[in-house]
Amino acid sequence: MPRSKSWFTYLPPAVLTLSLFGVYWSTLAPGLTWANEGADGGDLIAAAATGGIPHPTGYPTYLLLAQIFQAMPLGSLAFRTNLMSAVATSLAAGLVYLLVARFLSPANPKKYWPAGLVGGYAFGLAPLIWSQGVITEVYALHAFFIVLIIYLATFPLSPSESRYKRLNSLLGLVCGLGMGNHLTCGLLVPAALLTRSIIEKPVIENTPRTVWSRFRGWRLDWSALLRQFIGLGAGLSIYLLLPVRALSGSAINWGNPLTLERFWWLVSGQLYQDHYLNMTIGEVLIRFQAAATLLLKQFGYVGMVLGFIGLVYSFTRSRLYVLTVWTAVVSVIFASLYGAGDSYVYLIPAFASFAIWISLGLTSLIKPLARIRQRLAWILYPLFLVYLFVMAVNNFPMVDASHDLRAEDFGNSVLRDAPEDAILFVEGDRAVFAMWYFHFALHKRPDLAVLATDLLDFAWYQESLRKAYPALNLPGPFPFPATIAAANPGQDYCYIKYELRAEIVCHDALGR
Repeated sequence: MPRSKSWFTYLPPAVLTLSLFGVYWSTLAPGLTWANEGADGGDLIAAAATGGIPHPTGYPTYLLLAQIFQAMPLGSLAFRTNLMSAVATSLAAGLVYLLVARFLSPANPKKYWPAGLVGGYAFGLAPLIWSQGVITEVYALHAFFIVLIIYLATFPLSPSESRYKRLNSLLGLVCGLGMGNHLTCGLLVPAALLTRSIIEKPVIENTPRTVWSRFRGWRLDWSALLRQFIGLGAGLSIYLLLPVRALSGSAINWGNPLTLERFWWLVSGQLYQDHYLNMTIGEVLIRFQAAATLLLKQFGYVGMVLGFIGLVYSFTRSRLYVLTVWTAVVSVIFASLYGAGDSYVYLIPAFASFAIWISLGLTSLIKPLARIRQRLAWILYPLFLVYLFVMAVNNFPMVDASHDLRAEDFGNSVLRDAPEDAILFVEGDRAVFAMWYFHFALHKRPDLAVLATDLLDFAWYQESLRKAYPALNLPGPFPFPATIAAANPGQDYCYIKYELRAEIVCHDALGR
């Protein structure tokens, strides 16, 4: 049966995507923000704007897309970069709709448009996903790539169709680009490529059935797998942009990856590897419990019940089932074993899977009811949407970043109060990245020298400082703030950090 191309096919996903974008727009941070644990925003914005490299793993895919948004004539530089997260999250929700509707009725997806809306809104209004859609961070784009990979890996094409080869190449390319945004996207790649490469053999009548017959009914398409790996390599080649960006002269040049050793240090995230597998069994169990609590906060008790029903309902030999289960499992395991304080953001792919299961679970309840009372059954879709919207209203204050001006106020106060030609010793990610945004990206107070005290012992950072401030004297192989201040007589200096409030302590050239 040919697929319908009527306008209604595209109306529900368009309404979903645009309405969610409106929600994100209304809660979008107006400038640089620390809302929703977005401390890295200043680093990412400034690196993209100056042609530099942010903290490991470098995020080259994110940088290229951020530069496109930063070129838009709209709002501040930070606002335009925040906007990219809103667009990415909205599009991801639209893909969730398409995944659900196509899975329930491959020949006529528009038949299950209410189920698609349930899945899309469950995903887009989940507070963790929403929170990342209104700030500058890599996780909104990460969610988009995760859903896009699942969408491509489950697209219903047979090897006999002309687009089949292009689909496999595209899937590999998207996997590589997704890893160029965040390496944990690679957790999904093996399952995505393998399930896309496995095809079902024709059923032979009168064949004796055994326990292993279901496995012998599949074969691996090696040519498809080869195309995927070629596409994957092409996508991963985006990391080669990092050494090129290192030559740009930007003051934000993490790792300065011009040698193989430094390149590997950057892209492998060695700076953060101490966070992994460094917890006791008790601590891991506590994280599993925290993940379950966070899941409840995303969808409520009703959503959790429907999600687990959908998990059981979709138990078929389907690519969607395999990939959503795989994505949920590896995400929960990684988030539970990774010791960083913000490891909960790695649960976003698992919540995307759960949103899909919710729509499948609700549909599994509606189908048998429709045989008895069709009108009563189909009213369950709008009722659950109302439930989601009520939860969204309650979650609004938690994720709303539209009034968060702490980072903006901090940066402006430092620039206002800092003495002329002073050396600023800045401590902590929030304070450092905020100052990089104002000083390097917005080019404010070029008379100042902004030094991140936590990075002074890295050789690559010392090299960046010497290029950014050629008149600054950096003594010895391990410079300390006190020795730098002493080596630059005649210059005032300040110690700056942000805990619950801005802390600025300045001294004149005599140390007073």
